[in-house]
Amino acid sequence: MSETNLPENRTLTLERTFGAPLELVWEAWTQPEHIAQWWGPKGMETTVLEHDFTVGGQWKYLMKMPNGSEFVADGVYSEIVERQKIVSTANFKPMTENVEIHAIFEAVGTQTKFTFHCVHETEEYCKQQEEMGFYNGWGSLFELLADFVQNQ
Repeated sequence: MSETNLPENRTLTLERTFGAPLELVWEAWTQPEHIAQWWGPKGMETTVLEHDFTVGGQWKYLMKMPNGSEFVADGVYSEIVERQKIVSTANFKPMTENVEIHAIFEAVGTQTKFTFHCVHETEEYCKQQEEMGFYNGWGSLFELLADFVQNQ
């Protein structure tokens, strides 16, 4: 079998342990009123336009930059395992399109181990996204999530 375009070769991964219980981190990720508080790059205001948290359900978030420009992130949920895993398609136009994101949650005492995978269509696209700042972008988003769950 060819090793070209295997999922592991086109996936970028971030891991983090949040100093908050699994229940709280799960709710922050899945409840629209919480998502609006932390989702998006620092300094952006997020409005949840759609959030049907079911398999086959769609999500759509509007992010407004301080300069007034806006962009939309959207996707469709393909797998939800309560308090364990969320898989969704995702588009963050115009920067990123047609990726699949996997959010994996695991209780570790009173903390939550969180693993985030972003699967791209091709290895080339994956490398391009990494060079465009994937780790900084998503890392800063998860900093906002960490701050949010710490202050709940």
